[in-house]
Amino acid sequence: MRLGYLYSRYPVISQTFCDAEMLALERLGLDLTIGSIYSPLTSLRHEHISSLRAPIHYAPPQEILRVSEKKAKIAGRWPRNLVERHDERYGPAVKAEQRARNALYFADFFARNGVDHVHVHFANRAAHTAVFLKEISGIPFSVTAHGQDFMKDLGSDDLLREICAAAEFVAAETDYSRELLCQRCPDSASKIHRVYNGIDLERFPAPALATMNHVPRIISVGRLVEFKGFEHLIDACAELARRGFDFNCDIIGDGPLRDVLRLKLNSLNLSSRINLLGSLSQGAVLEKLHTADIFALASVTDSEGASDVFPTVIVEAMASARPVVSTRLAGIPELVIDGETGLLVSPADTAALTEALQKLLCDRELRVRYGCAGRARIEQHFRIEHTVAPLLKLFQDASSTPRNIVRSVRLAGLHPTGSGTAAKISAGDTEHNSMFQSTAIAYLIDRWPDDDLPLLERELEQIKQHHVPIIPFVCELDSRHRFIHAMEEIAPSLEFLPDAMVIEAEWRANSGLAQSLEEDRAQQRDRAPSAIFLRQARFALVLRRLLRDKKVSHVHATSSRALVCALMLKDFLNVTVSATIERRPPLPRAWLEVALPQCVGGRVHDRKLLEAEHGSFVLDKTGRFHLTSHTKFWRQRAELLLGWSGRGQESKACAERAKQVE
Repeated sequence: MRLGYLYSRYPVISQTFCDAEMLALERLGLDLTIGSIYSPLTSLRHEHISSLRAPIHYAPPQEILRVSEKKAKIAGRWPRNLVERHDERYGPAVKAEQRARNALYFADFFARNGVDHVHVHFANRAAHTAVFLKEISGIPFSVTAHGQDFMKDLGSDDLLREICAAAEFVAAETDYSRELLCQRCPDSASKIHRVYNGIDLERFPAPALATMNHVPRIISVGRLVEFKGFEHLIDACAELARRGFDFNCDIIGDGPLRDVLRLKLNSLNLSSRINLLGSLSQGAVLEKLHTADIFALASVTDSEGASDVFPTVIVEAMASARPVVSTRLAGIPELVIDGETGLLVSPADTAALTEALQKLLCDRELRVRYGCAGRARIEQHFRIEHTVAPLLKLFQDASSTPRNIVRSVRLAGLHPTGSGTAAKISAGDTEHNSMFQSTAIAYLIDRWPDDDLPLLERELEQIKQHHVPIIPFVCELDSRHRFIHAMEEIAPSLEFLPDAMVIEAEWRANSGLAQSLEEDRAQQRDRAPSAIFLRQARFALVLRRLLRDKKVSHVHATSSRALVCALMLKDFLNVTVSATIERRPPLPRAWLEVALPQCVGGRVHDRKLLEAEHGSFVLDKTGRFHLTSHTKFWRQRAELLLGWSGRGQESKACAERAKQVE
C-alpha cells in the first residue's frame, strides 16, 4: 500500500506527533507521499524532519491552481455539483471552491504517485479538501481528529458529519475526543476509533532521574494563546514569589499573547524569574526539559470554547522523567495520573495550581517518584511503536475494502493539471513519461513570467512536442503579470518551488553546505553579485533534492541568473549544464566568460561572447520572430538540447549541425 498524507500546512513545530507518526510508518516499510496545501508560517524546523525519506510536496500558487480550475471546467473534471452544494449548505466561509481547487491538484499528484489511500491530520480544512479529492479521483481517505479542529476551527457540525461519513475511518486522539465525535456524528460512531499519539523514545533516551538545581526550575511549553493558561501560571508564580520561594520559570513558545504576557511579567516584577524564550527547536526544548525540575501546563478553556485535548509537550515531559503539574481538562487525565505521575488541578484554579507547584518545589523525592512513574507510563502505553500499530491496522483494513473497480474507472479519466512532465497523461503516455523520468532534463526558470524571455512559453511547448523529456522548474512566480493564453496553456505543466519560508528553512537546515557555497564564492576572482548569488544558492539547496528524486541528468538554465543556480547543482549532483544567456544579462561579463566554459553547450545573443567561449555554444537568433513559426526551427532546437544533455562527442556534433543551420 502506498499511503499519502495531506496537510493544510506542514511542518508545524507544535505538531511533532505528525512527524513521529510518519517516521514510524516509514520505519515499518511504508512508502509515503506527503502533500501540503500551504507552506509553513516559520522557517524553524525540528532536527528530526530531515530523517523523513518522503519529500514534502507543496501546491503551486493559487494563481496557477485557478488556471487548472479553468481547464478542469472545460474538460468536465470540475466537481461543480459538490462545490455548489457546499456553498449553499455551509456558506462562503468554508471556501468550497478553494477546497476543490486544492483537491484537484492533489488528486492528480497522488494519482501520479500511485497513492492508494490518503490520511489527513485535523478534521478541518485539509479534511474538507479530502472530501473533494475523493469526489474527483476516487482515492479514499481517513482523518485523525484532535479536538480544537472539529470543536471550533471547522465551524459546522453538519460539515463534520459529512467529512466523517465520507472517510474510511476517523481516528480520535483520546477517549475524550472520540466521545465528543460520536455525540456529534452518531451515524459514523462505528468507524470512529481512539488512537493515541505516540512518541519516539529513541529521541528521548532515559534522562537523569532528577536535576540538582540549587534554584528549582519550572518549565512550560506551548503557543502563547489563551487556552494554554500561561496567565494563570504567571499568577501562581507570583504567589510563590510572595511566599518566599526561590525558583526560575522558562516559558517556551510564541504567539499572539507574547506582548500581553511580557507586560504582565513587568507589572508583577517577575521578569528576573520568568523567561519568555520564544520558539525553540525540539533539541533545544529537550535540553531545557532535562535541566528542569517541574513541567507545568495550566491548560484552560478559552473564551471561544477552544482547549488543549492531549498536549504532546506533556508526553515529552513525562518521557524526560519530569513530574507534571497540569489541569483536569479534556484528555489530559488520560495521560497524567493524578498523584502518580504528577498533580492535576481544576482549570483556572490559580490557588490550587500554586499549591501543586509548591508541593513539588518542597519535595525532591516526590519529584523523582512522579518523574520515574511518568517515564514508565510513556514506555508502557505511549511509545510510538505501540500507538501506531492500531493506525496501521486501520489503514490495512481500509485498503482491503472492495472499491478498486470504482476507483480504477475514475482514475482512468484523470488528467494531471498540476506540475510534472506533461499537462496531460493518457493511458498511452504512461510508458513514455516513465522513460522521461529516467533521463529527465530540468529546464531551470529563475522567474516566470519574464519579459526578458518573451518566447519561453512557445519554446517549452515546442520542446515537449518534439518529445524531449523536460521538467520545467520555476524558482519564483511573478504574480504581477496577467496570464496570456500561451501562459495559461503551459502553466499547469510547470513545477514551482515552495515559497520563501520553505526555502529559508532549507538554507538554515543545511548550514554546512550554505557556508561551503559562500566560501567557494569568496575564493572566486570574478564573482556573481551577492544578491543574485544568495538568492540562487537558496534555490539550489531546494532543487538538489527535487532533481535527485526525479532522476535529472541535465540542467538547462534559461537565463544567466538561472545559470548561477545550475552551476551549483552541477557540483551537488554531477549533472551536465547548458544555458541560454539573454540579451541583457545582469551578470558581469567577466563572470559569464568564466561560467560558460563549465557548460556543455548553450545559446548566446552576444556574438563577441560566443567568440570568446570557443565551445559548443551557438548564436541565438530568436529575435528573428518569423523563424519561430517553423517546425524545422524547433526540431533543431530540440535536437540541440538533446545533444547537450548527451555529453561528449554527441554534444559537439549536435552543436556543429545547429551552427550550420542557423
